[in-house]
Amino acid sequence: MAGAQLLITGGTGLFGIWLLETIAAANDALQVAVGATVLSRDPERFLLRVPHMASRREFEWLRGNPACFAFPPTRHDYLLHLATATSADPRQTEPIAMLHNKLASIHNVLRHARQAGVRRMLVTSSGAVYGPQPAGLGRIPETWHGAPDPLKPSSAYGEGKRLIEQVCALTPEVPCVIARCFSFIGPHLPLHGRFAAGNFLRDALNGGPIVVNGDGRARRSYMHPADLVTWLLTILLHGETGRAYNVGSDQCVSIGDLARQIAGQVGGNLSVEIHGEPDRSGVHSYVPQTDRARHELGLQLTLDLPSTLQRTIGWLRTASSMRDPRIAAASLQIPARN
Repeated sequence: MAGAQLLITGGTGLFGIWLLETIAAANDALQVAVGATVLSRDPERFLLRVPHMASRREFEWLRGNPACFAFPPTRHDYLLHLATATSADPRQTEPIAMLHNKLASIHNVLRHARQAGVRRMLVTSSGAVYGPQPAGLGRIPETWHGAPDPLKPSSAYGEGKRLIEQVCALTPEVPCVIARCFSFIGPHLPLHGRFAAGNFLRDALNGGPIVVNGDGRARRSYMHPADLVTWLLTILLHGETGRAYNVGSDQCVSIGDLARQIAGQVGGNLSVEIHGEPDRSGVHSYVPQTDRARHELGLQLTLDLPSTLQRTIGWLRTASSMRDPRIAAASLQIPARN
């Protein structure tokens, strides 16, 4: 990718910040001269939170919604469409508005990709496209043909991702690969919201107790964002066009055990409180099978869950000293094209 120019939509979320940090580190260490144009709905807020990014000359910052943004005629070799819901918490986004925004965004991004002659495009989808994981299915493969219930409003997020994948499949003139992403723990994970892992970390660092709202039996798996970026870039460059790849850890853990592991890593005899009642319908799982990425692309996990938690907790404990509140949003002068 030396000398490549990237266009990244939704480039200031958890995925985006790790991708940008990776590009910056590669440019510093390897002199590869990779640049990126980053589209975000609120880049000023992002740069206040991560101020060292404001001084990076390889990044151009644009403010706007990918659903209606007038993309500049700048040359881009690769396009990474990371944009997600209009809210960080889909429960706070009106489902119809979410679906409209997702479809308008992918149509607009694909239109630009065609006109700009983008060489390759990666779209981040979600394991939510598979619908509920059956109790007898330990890990979800890409060939699983389950789906969200379209009559449930809560299915809007997963249905929206399915529609995005369908639109990409119907646009063969843009070489596109799909990354179906699962669950992640690492620096910059939101600590207040719908992510149980983030809430557990918040509770632990505040002195506990760690509160589990469910019965603690639901199963998840967690990938560190350092592995995430490696997987996404490998899929972008070497994944088969028109193919989907699960991205995540296949090492499952119950939510209750996750809370207990976080308590053990933080220390201080933290208590874990299980508040929920047992789910009579069976244990709910959300764990991918990653054989396709492993066997076709040679991808592996380099960080297991204990290492992931250790690194994340260490970063959270020192993060406040790494932030510089002196950068004012008014001085960033980020253009908007709506």
